[in-house]
Amino acid sequence: MPAGAIPKDGPSAGITLATALASVFTGKPVNKNIAMTGEVTLRGRVLPIGGLKEKSLAAKRMGIKKIILPKRNKKILMIFPNTLKKIWNLFLPILWIRY
Repeated sequence: MPAGAIPKDGPSAGITLATALASVFTGKPVNKNIAMTGEVTLRGRVLPIGGLKEKSLAAKRMGIKKIILPKRNKKILMIFPNTLKKIWNLFLPILWIRY
């Protein structure tokens, strides 16, 4: 993990890393049919991300129909074409990760 002040690629994988760690510590596996994206602060706040449309299309190509995303990205869903909105079963917006 790079230091906080160092520019890095992929900060939107924070929620995925936090979920993976929670899975390891609790012994409960994560459902493999759910995609997730979102940057997480050290205090657990989930920050909005860019490239939601592209990430959603990549999830679709992999057959994934549930996506966990930052709640602050919910407005972007409004501009998605209706054909894309019908593809996914459910978007699960989140604001915080609590421990």
